[in-house]
Amino acid sequence: MEAPGTPRPPGVLTGGGSQGPANPAPGPKQLPELIRLKRDGSRLSEADIRAFVRAVVDGSAQGVQIGAMLMAIRLRGMDLEETTALTQALAESGQQLEWPEAWQGQLVDKHSTGGVGDKVSLVLAPALAACGCKVPMISGRGLGHTGGTLDKLESIPGFTVTQSPEQMRGLLEQVGCCIVGQSKKLVPADGILYAARDVTATVDSLPLVTASILSKKAVEGLMALVVDVKFGGAAVFPTEAQARELATMLVEVGAGLGLRVAAALTSMDTPLGRSVGHTLEVEEALLCMDGAGPPDLRDLVTRLGGDLLWLSGRAQAQAEGAARVAAVLDDGSALGRFERMLTAQGVDKDLARGLCSGTPARRRQLLPRAREQEELRAGTDGTVELIRALPLAFVLHELGAGRSRVGEPLRPAVGAELLVGVGQRLRRGTPWLRVHLDGPALSDPQRRTLQGALVLSDRAPFAAPSPFVELVLPPPARAPGEPQQ
Repeated sequence: MEAPGTPRPPGVLTGGGSQGPANPAPGPKQLPELIRLKRDGSRLSEADIRAFVRAVVDGSAQGVQIGAMLMAIRLRGMDLEETTALTQALAESGQQLEWPEAWQGQLVDKHSTGGVGDKVSLVLAPALAACGCKVPMISGRGLGHTGGTLDKLESIPGFTVTQSPEQMRGLLEQVGCCIVGQSKKLVPADGILYAARDVTATVDSLPLVTASILSKKAVEGLMALVVDVKFGGAAVFPTEAQARELATMLVEVGAGLGLRVAAALTSMDTPLGRSVGHTLEVEEALLCMDGAGPPDLRDLVTRLGGDLLWLSGRAQAQAEGAARVAAVLDDGSALGRFERMLTAQGVDKDLARGLCSGTPARRRQLLPRAREQEELRAGTDGTVELIRALPLAFVLHELGAGRSRVGEPLRPAVGAELLVGVGQRLRRGTPWLRVHLDGPALSDPQRRTLQGALVLSDRAPFAAPSPFVELVLPPPARAPGEPQQ
């Protein structure tokens, strides 16, 4: 991908963009001085940023100093050059992944900013491997109301997300894809800052989000990356404008690092698919790899996969790439790769085979199951206008599907099945939600919260729109005459 056009001047990025000039003073600065500079709105030089990251990694930065710097960045922002320098420094804080030269044009990956019911990675990684790509996917855990890819995979007995760089290479050789956790050897500075951001109310800082995402991807040596930037009621960034700003920053910083980045804007007001919760989402991912499953999930998987095949030169157009991804979902190739990945990452061979060749009923027997189920019914007639993802996620979190602290245990069988879809006409008394409980029963306040998630209207039934809104690319990357999706 060619570098994007003229970079935006400092200060254009909202929530990000230092207003003052870069401090020209020579020589290393102490952390309090660096914090003061950013607090007062000055730009930090590359040397300043590297000094801060070095102090984070070697332990000389105190926790309060890290928190103070993160808040200064959150309030004063960073311009494009600062954000690029921070991303590079984080990426270089640990070991770099090295691959055979022959893989250079095959390495691709996808990242999501997080949502409810988002199981795209579980399907997309093996689908891309079936299309001839190498996918070294480094994923995260859920925190708060959003689900984590690693937690979903760990609901499959035996699945091991801890893999060394050498083991990752072996997995890519055997399977073509792997989904692993962030090693302490890879981007250790980001691991420290990520944990600090969660407890310092700086999670939504555009420069910090950008640097965190792209630093992990920079060490993978990728040919192309697609970032699914979600917006809406259950996303980190509630408005499309905020998501677009992050998407643009990701694309521009990626170009500065020599990485082909596209950013897809997708809505996250309603859960993706029909299932929320770890084992339920694994089951739905398997359905998608059967060539079935919810249309919105399949649509997003094929679109994002098609974009990656196009960006990496393995398809002449996005539509051609999407068709190839759809084909491997329909012919069983993606499911075969998923089975091989499960076995290679620690799942018993018979269990992996049962999950990937069994019926939906058989799969449910093989995965952790909730002890109780409760169905909620529509209180009035109407057409489903919206099923709010956030209150649904909050209740499931309270029931044990999410964690409030790093390392807190989860109840993988807790979740919910949407029995109806957006645009569907309901009659009063129709079951619309099935909650899977693995502990206390629903309380009355929780039932009220869940019933409030169902929004009905008087209009006629309609086709639910795709969650995909737009693909953000640097203008030179778009082929002449290629329409914006």
